[in-house]
Amino acid sequence: MNTRVLTGITTSGTPHLGNYAGAIRPAVQASTQPGVDAFFFMADYHALIKCDDPVRVARSRLEIAATWLAVGLDHERVTFYRQSDIPEIPELTWMLNCVTAKGLMNRAHAYKAAVDQNEAKGVEPDDGVTMGLFSYPVLMAADIVMFNANKVPVGRDQIQHLEMARDIAQRFNHLYGREYFTLPEVVIEEEVATLPGLDGRKMSKSYNNTIPLFEGGASALRASVMRIVTDSRQPGEPKDAENSHLYTIYRAFATPQQSAAFRKQLEEGMGWGDAKQALYDHLENLLAPMREKYFDLMANPGRIEDILQAGAAKARKLSTPFMQELRQAVGLRNLQVASAAQGAPAKKEKGKGARFVSFRDEDGGFRFRLLAADGEELLLSQRFADPKEAGALMRRLQSEPADAVLQADGQGYAAVIDGVAVAAAPAGAQAEALERARAALASMAQE
Repeated sequence: MNTRVLTGITTSGTPHLGNYAGAIRPAVQASTQPGVDAFFFMADYHALIKCDDPVRVARSRLEIAATWLAVGLDHERVTFYRQSDIPEIPELTWMLNCVTAKGLMNRAHAYKAAVDQNEAKGVEPDDGVTMGLFSYPVLMAADIVMFNANKVPVGRDQIQHLEMARDIAQRFNHLYGREYFTLPEVVIEEEVATLPGLDGRKMSKSYNNTIPLFEGGASALRASVMRIVTDSRQPGEPKDAENSHLYTIYRAFATPQQSAAFRKQLEEGMGWGDAKQALYDHLENLLAPMREKYFDLMANPGRIEDILQAGAAKARKLSTPFMQELRQAVGLRNLQVASAAQGAPAKKEKGKGARFVSFRDEDGGFRFRLLAADGEELLLSQRFADPKEAGALMRRLQSEPADAVLQADGQGYAAVIDGVAVAAAPAGAQAEALERARAALASMAQE
């Protein structure tokens, strides 16, 4: 079975060398692995949160799409689309907004940072805070669960948003009685390359120390490389390659053999000017073919548009029927069908028998409940740090003989697996609840 991996691409700014080494290159490489169903989307709705310049938004969408295609993203192998071309995403965002607690959004890092900055300035806490910024995590959750992604690679600053996406999806599943959404797993790339910029700090547009990936052509690349800060050691003096920004950048784009040879030259006294020329030559050899594709795509935006529209059509083959299913779930149904259903004999709805529901408690632990067909709570689990452990125990309880796992105790009754009480009767449970719990488990085992 393929693993669906979803990657969001922020459509703001022009990509630089650090973006390529740290995010673009590893994502493209990962998309070629067997068993991976890769989704790449351009997060242009997200771009509107921070940018109100329509010219810049439009230009960035073109540059970002051209960049990813030029570096080798296979648009026929993956699903490559613009967020704004999938109308089901904003519709799902509203559905998720309606089940998301405001308190959860209050804890989002981006919102809290904005409030802290306002308080430091002595202005109103919500000054300048838009609903786009406040509810950003809900849109991100919709991006992910719309296609039921199994894994989502993100930076550490986005871990909280992935956890929120899980919480929101879990809440929807619980309210509507079925596992409509897969709970996504966060993937942190521990070995992501972080390139130093011209001044030695992390390469970032914020520091104005970037090396362009394609923009400006070979001359801009060379001019940037020649501005990289070095120490005062003269030609002929051995260089400290390990602490050289030049060497760090070179190594990120070279084979081990090439890196070793460059390091040896530095340690034998190569001058910094010659070293910069060697770095430029190496980068130009790598980037020139991709740059040619990039400028060709930029000159032919219609080709990019065709690719993105094809990607949107591919994505909507999944999102359109899924949204119909979700509309049915929340009650946004065809009136004629709904009227006919009301006049027909009552049928037991799927998912409305005895069932387990999982959730995340206020302390961040994972738990589950056993509910009777009428919604009465019959069991409440212990808290688990690992959601997979909780899921495995739910499956064990459903498959084991009910009389064996449900045992009366001084407090009422408990569900016992391998000698350990993994769930117990809720507070105030009546004596007959034990029999109801056993009947519920038995009915689930027969399904």
